[in-house]
Amino acid sequence: MNLEKLEQLLKDEKKYRLFQIKKAIFVDLIEDPHLISSLPKELREKLNKELDLKINAKLFESQKTNTKKILITLNDSSQIESVLMQYESGRNTVCVSCQVGCPMNCSFCLTGQMGFKRNLTVSEIIEQVLYFQRLLKKHNDSVKNIVFMGMGEPMLNYENVISAIKILNDKDAFNIGARKISISTCGIVNGINKLGDENIQSNLAISLHAPNDKIRSKIMPINNKDNIESILKAVKNYIKTTNRKVMFEYALIDGINDSEKNALELAKLMKNKLFMVNLIKYNKTGVYKSPKTEVIKKFKDILIKNGVNVTERYRFGEEINAACGQLAGKS
Repeated sequence: MNLEKLEQLLKDEKKYRLFQIKKAIFVDLIEDPHLISSLPKELREKLNKELDLKINAKLFESQKTNTKKILITLNDSSQIESVLMQYESGRNTVCVSCQVGCPMNCSFCLTGQMGFKRNLTVSEIIEQVLYFQRLLKKHNDSVKNIVFMGMGEPMLNYENVISAIKILNDKDAFNIGARKISISTCGIVNGINKLGDENIQSNLAISLHAPNDKIRSKIMPINNKDNIESILKAVKNYIKTTNRKVMFEYALIDGINDSEKNALELAKLMKNKLFMVNLIKYNKTGVYKSPKTEVIKKFKDILIKNGVNVTERYRFGEEINAACGQLAGKS
């Protein structure tokens, strides 16, 4: 699918044709241009030749949790992964990738270990959601939430990510509320500052994963450029502008960032009523291990005792390598 090509194909058509076709693709979820009955036959034939609505994806389904992962092969043979997480509450969340690989090189993340190839286009971001929207339609259901927490760093593909969010939010397209869309960043300060100036209500999440610069620099090289102090300063400015809560993701890694001392350090950083910590039990990727359950409980209790707003992320899709940090774009 190529939205940019679509607009070029319609340059000599009446303006409302683009609206009709986008409605057919994103609302009616039509996969064959021949079925867009609102268009004249000649235009349908033209679209059929020039606009491929098929999504080349292989589906993997978890037997333990209601999780589905897809491996999408793009036109240049690059591969990306995306995940659908279905909650008992009826919330269907798609974890979207924004790059082929990732340049951040975080030591605990399989995507980071595969290196970086390129940014995804707006169309390549959108088609991940479109695939699952088509799948859920068969069960009279739909995508309810979007998290940019898949492969890649959203702030390094900023313009395409924001453009994709506008399509996802568009009432004439996917009509997903902006407050149900979250952007997760490793802490690109420039991107955080830019997002604060955008006229969108999407959520911001910071992949923190350490309570001090020494640990964070060891596992997240970006900290040597944008350290914790600079990130917190940018986040506070973001909150001042938007008055919105910000989530800090913290993957607990055995022997690295899970001590009682680390919990107390983190609690000191999180002294803001609009800060929220999302604790994640690390998913093994071959480099580090997950802490024991009692260690996680003690860490969480310390944060709560110190007045920190804490949630704990439910684990999805670990056995199909769809969990946090496991996406690697491998067949």
